[in-house]
Amino acid sequence: MNKRTLILALTITLLFTVFLSLHSCIINNPQPEECEIKTVKITDITEGPGFDIVFNDDSVDRFYINRGLENGLNLESLNANILNKTVTLHLPKLFYGTSNHIAQLAIDDEIIFTEFSSN
Repeated sequence: MNKRTLILALTITLLFTVFLSLHSCIINNPQPEECEIKTVKITDITEGPGFDIVFNDDSVDRFYINRGLENGLNLESLNANILNKTVTLHLPKLFYGTSNHIAQLAIDDEIIFTEFSSN
């Protein structure tokens, strides 16, 4: 194998690896069985970039609902209902670990937000 062929093969392998890595970061139609369930106490709720809603827990973790403000949620209601309370989060598992993207947010048995389809 000559040097040019080796460089081409390595380049194609690298590009394919980058493509797979980036593709695995896209969260599209998450399902409950593809999520890690985490229980946390919410200590702060703020507006994030792009109409996201950002939740801080009692450690250093931050979680978010993508475009939550555009999807009918509002900060006042969330602050009144879940601030300083323990909630259950469904966080999609990705190639490299667990996302901080909230696929479902519940308090007790009440689902506050979900991306899961009813099928």
